[in-house]
Amino acid sequence: MVEQVPPITPPTVRPRRLRTSAAMRRMVAETALEARQLVLPVFVREGLDEPRPIGSMPGVVQHTRDSLRAAATEAAELGIGGLMLFGVPAHRDPVGSGALEPSGILNVAIADVVAEVGDALTVMSDLCLDEFTDHGHCGLLTPDGRVDNDATLAVYAEMARAHAAAGVHMVGPSGMMDGQVAVVRAALDGAGHTDVSILAYSAKYASAFYGPFREAVDSCLDGDRRTYQQDPANAVEGVREALLDVEQGADVVMVKPALAYLDVLRRVRDAVDVPVAAYNISGEYAMVEAAAARGWIDREAAILETLTSIRRAGADVVLTYWAAEAARLLARR
Repeated sequence: MVEQVPPITPPTVRPRRLRTSAAMRRMVAETALEARQLVLPVFVREGLDEPRPIGSMPGVVQHTRDSLRAAATEAAELGIGGLMLFGVPAHRDPVGSGALEPSGILNVAIADVVAEVGDALTVMSDLCLDEFTDHGHCGLLTPDGRVDNDATLAVYAEMARAHAAAGVHMVGPSGMMDGQVAVVRAALDGAGHTDVSILAYSAKYASAFYGPFREAVDSCLDGDRRTYQQDPANAVEGVREALLDVEQGADVVMVKPALAYLDVLRRVRDAVDVPVAAYNISGEYAMVEAAAARGWIDREAAILETLTSIRRAGADVVLTYWAAEAARLLARR
C-alpha cells in the first residue's frame, strides 16, 4: 500500500516577521530621520536682555544675540543641518527699512551666527519684509493698500545682498512674489555672491496654522495674505510654482506648511530634481505641544512620528522647532 503524502500547504505570508524586534525594524525601515536633515528656525529680537518665551509655542523663545549664539553652538554640536534666522526689530515702518540696514537685527544676527559656528551649520535667513513693516505684509504697498509685486522685488534684491554681505550661506525668499527667485539670484550673482544658495518658499499656502508664528515675530498684520500666498484648495499650483522657481535658479524648493500639505509635498518631490524642504510650522508644533501637555498623546513619540511622516512624504530637509530636541532623541536610539 502506498503511503499517502500529506499535501504541501503553501507558506503563510507573514509581514509581521519583519517587525519582531527593534533591530529588525531598523534594518528594513524605508524612511530614515537624521539630525543632519533638520533645520531649526530661530527668532532673535532687538533690544532683549534675556530670552523671551513665546506663549503659544512652549519651549520656543525670542533670543537675545547672546542666547542665539549659544543656540547655534548647541545646534552644531547636535549635528543639525542648519538654522533659519528670523529677525524681530524694535521699530518698524511702511517700507521695512530695518531689513536693509547693516546694523539691523537680522543682518547682525547672521554675522553673529556665522562668526560663532562658521561652516558647521548652514546659516539661512528669512528674506521677507513682513517682520520689518508696520503693516505686516511681505512687501511694499500701493497707495490703495495692495502689495506691489515689482517694487517689492527691488527691495528683496537689496535684502539678498545685505544678507550675503553679512555672511549668510542660504537665503530663503518667502514672500511669494512672482519672479522673486530670479531677482534674488541675479542680485547675488551681480554682487559676486555666486556661492550663496537659495531656498525658495515655492508652495507657501495661506494657512490657518501660522497663528503662533505671528506672536513669535510680533506681527503687525491686520487682515490676511490670500492675494499672494497660495489657496489651500490648490495642489497643481504648488507644483507649478516649484517648477518656476527651479527654472529661475532655486537650489532647494519648499512646501509650507507641511502636515496639511503632505500630498503637495509628494507631488513636488516627484516633479523636481533639486532637494525639497518642508516647514513643520508653528501651529503644527503648538497642536502637538498642547495635546501632550494635557496627557492626551506621548509627546516624544509624536514628535518623531510627525517628522518621519514629513520625510516619508518626500522632504529631504525639514524645518522644525523640534530640531534640537529631535536630534537628542535620535541620538538615544
